[in-house]
Amino acid sequence: MRKLFKGGTVLTLDKKLGNFEKADILIEGSIIVDVKPTIEAEDCEVIDATGMIVMPGLVDSHRHTWESIIRNIGADWSLQTYLSKIYYGGYGSLRRPQDDYIANLVGALEALDAGVTTMLDWSMIISPDHTEEMIRGLDDAGIRAVFAHGCPGDTEYWNAESTIDNADDARKIKERHFSSRDQLLTMGLAIRGPEFSAWETSVKEIKLARELDAVCSMHLGFGTWGSTARSIERLNEANLLGRDLNFVHANAVSPEEMRLLAEKGGSVSVTPEVEMMMGHGYPATGLVLENGVRPALGVDVVTSTGGDLFAQLKFTLQAERARVNQQQLDKGVMPGPDLHLLAQDVLEFATIEGARALMLEDKVGTLTPGKQADLIMVRTTDLNTFPINDPIGTVVQCTNPANVDSVYVAGKAVKKEGKLLNVDLESLKKRANEARDHLLKEYSELVHQQ
Repeated sequence: MRKLFKGGTVLTLDKKLGNFEKADILIEGSIIVDVKPTIEAEDCEVIDATGMIVMPGLVDSHRHTWESIIRNIGADWSLQTYLSKIYYGGYGSLRRPQDDYIANLVGALEALDAGVTTMLDWSMIISPDHTEEMIRGLDDAGIRAVFAHGCPGDTEYWNAESTIDNADDARKIKERHFSSRDQLLTMGLAIRGPEFSAWETSVKEIKLARELDAVCSMHLGFGTWGSTARSIERLNEANLLGRDLNFVHANAVSPEEMRLLAEKGGSVSVTPEVEMMMGHGYPATGLVLENGVRPALGVDVVTSTGGDLFAQLKFTLQAERARVNQQQLDKGVMPGPDLHLLAQDVLEFATIEGARALMLEDKVGTLTPGKQADLIMVRTTDLNTFPINDPIGTVVQCTNPANVDSVYVAGKAVKKEGKLLNVDLESLKKRANEARDHLLKEYSELVHQQ
């Protein structure tokens, strides 16, 4: 029940506690008990963290996890192509419940392997049976997750006049699976929001999320329609803004609306890689920061990119630096002496701010005594990480999933010495390939019929 991590470079990301060039961490059960330079304790499993950066597990605030079984199918797709091929009568509508189980299991294990210990699974549901299998996949993976219960992905549900909702299903799921906030899996709502359903439907679903004590996440403020919708302004006028609302993308939201979020509450999930490649708009990182809000980060869709949050750290940092640097260059001024956005900032976006966006900041996001023991160990002895000079710079600029040696969720090891534990990889491959083959076959037949 007690684990003692000895001699690692410890990034607690706790402003009061600070970071340590060398320190020990004591865990009892699922809880961090102490972090300090030297801890003497008996009756412990001692874990040698020498040559490791020990840090909080990453938090992915926005991922469509089921898409793992059709990963990379849309490497050259625009957003419009993605929507038509995945949701509006596309691959998403052809899923069987058993496909969703293996997809969520594989997707969650992919996240864990890459150092993501907490994620929000933004689901588009087909039926209650699909819902059960998606939850089971997350549970079997051993990840900490917010299961954001959503609506089917078809034009009947996703249009500006839609008044359909599935509130009854959401209430049943809450009662059946999410009775306590102390579980690894907690509940969220993945709503369409005011740009993809009728206004009264959005109001109803936000109120439902509050009834269920669930994070309420919606895609908002991107593409050509995002700048004219003024959705956040409307939500504020209806007295609906609050810290439990999570807005995904928000590329085209006005500065005035961002300031409303800073004042009234609400989080923004930036998914920089897919936003830049698919046509959502330029990542809102700077827009958010300049108006008093700190963003969370997400992978979003593995149909178009990898499930690696370390890559999103780099995209976030360099896209924003490039934007501001170019503004200086356009004025005939060389940027500097220091770059305006720091590696420390984006690491906090992927830990502290992600936890806050998912309303889990009391549990995860920092290695603070009393919080859950969700932590990862990054090797500093690999060719791309040694010699170590700046641990935060190493994590943000150099690290990839291959450097993640160990992963612990609630004090339990799910990856050690570079390998996921208790995972039959060959069986996973076989089942994922079968699910993939089913979707490809069904989609091919669907296109042929059209």
